Amino acid sequence: MISSFDPASFRDPAGHVFSLQDRIFRYVHATSVQDWRDLFNSGLLGYLQEKGFVVATREVQLDRALDPDLPSNSVVLEHEKVPFISYPYEWSFEMLRDAALLHLELMETCLGKDFILKDSSAYNIQFIGTRAVFIDILSFTRPKPGEPWLGYNQFCKMFLFPLMLQAYKEVPFQSWLRSELEGIDSVLFSKLMGTRDLFRPGVLMHVWLQAVLQNKFAAKKGSIRAEIRSAQFSKVAILNNVRGLSRLIRKLDTKPPKHTWVNYSDQHSYRTEAFEKKEQFIREAIGRKRYRLVWDLGCNTGHFTELAAPFADYLVAMDADPFSIDRLLSLVKEKKIPNVLGLVMNLANPSPDHGWRACERQSLVSRGRPDMILCLALVHHMAITENVPVRSFLQWLSQFGGELIIEFVSRQDAMVQQLLLNKEDTYEDYHQSHFESCLQELFSIQTHLMLPGGTRFLYLATPKENSVARAGQRTQSEASSFEIPR
Repeated sequence: MISSFDPASFRDPAGHVFSLQDRIFRYVHATSVQDWRDLFNSGLLGYLQEKGFVVATREVQLDRALDPDLPSNSVVLEHEKVPFISYPYEWSFEMLRDAALLHLELMETCLGKDFILKDSSAYNIQFIGTRAVFIDILSFTRPKPGEPWLGYNQFCKMFLFPLMLQAYKEVPFQSWLRSELEGIDSVLFSKLMGTRDLFRPGVLMHVWLQAVLQNKFAAKKGSIRAEIRSAQFSKVAILNNVRGLSRLIRKLDTKPPKHTWVNYSDQHSYRTEAFEKKEQFIREAIGRKRYRLVWDLGCNTGHFTELAAPFADYLVAMDADPFSIDRLLSLVKEKKIPNVLGLVMNLANPSPDHGWRACERQSLVSRGRPDMILCLALVHHMAITENVPVRSFLQWLSQFGGELIIEFVSRQDAMVQQLLLNKEDTYEDYHQSHFESCLQELFSIQTHLMLPGGTRFLYLATPKENSVARAGQRTQSEASSFEIPR
């Protein structure tokens, strides 16, 4: 039987996705077979694949013995496997903008070849390293005469409005997209825009006017789609709208607030000697072999991500600060490092199983287990800023079963003193002796180093046998009664 049916395709009318022997397939429903044939025979798919705009795809024949329920004469596509799935609510501003511009470039190319994208979901795009790639091959279809761009409203909700929210209001969009998987509604977004905002580029046309029309059509009883089609939209009108959106989005910009950690790598409290020793320790610890998947947790702007990347097939770098992720991605692009994906992720509240039946979008921990984790200058933030007990955080790390390079910053360090400055010190578990005791319970410490200055300690640890299962059991049993100090 075919395994690992993708629940994200429960609501996909064109076809469902499944995996088999670590390969990704898609069954095409009968109603969408003609769209696939038209796309393949037109040469457009080959052109877009050569440009790197869409995921590599080919039609294959599968043995029906693998799945007796597979309809006879069915069409099955095989897609290039994306190394690590990410979602729009985990992207930085620059990533969402790159994804939006890719979608618009695809639209413009399609219109020139008498095709159109039937929808504009941000989930149709993934990142392979820093490269945005379109994955929903069955979104391509022939346009109907006189019909408008039906994905325009969805494009605004999932791309334009989140970008405007951050560019015009300095409000990060990630939490909005995480709570509203279909994007920001135009009527709601129009209420966030004040009178002065009407003079900002794009607000009057794409926000206010769209909200007015949405309210108008909501009161109608007839077929809205038929009424819109009767207006006889031309291909030129759609193309002008696409090009206008592209110009608008390229001009949107955002800047980090003063409290961001984006300059931490330039202003850290390490002495030069200590920083060089830290680099040497990490280079030697991770350079012993090659790793399939590495996570860099609390990566900041990516100095140690860059150091670790040559030893990983793929590296996912995560930080709660979206501006740090943008800086990291600029570094990765500049130095042409192909195997690094940056994600905006609050590790005290990582992405959960989400959507329909809580399985449409997978949790962070369900998308691939790293065989090496970098956890540098992070424990004190988890313990003191986020109030996560040291033992519980180490248990969470151990459940992945990978090796660990971790740094402990003692109470005497200037950064910890700064975190404690305006807090009542109730962190009885935040001591090196307790940290080491918990670490040794779950891992075998292979080597460790005290950095010059005496307040920072590095450890290379490997998981003990059965520690993964024990950590998972603890995590489940503690979930209903877990309490953290406030």
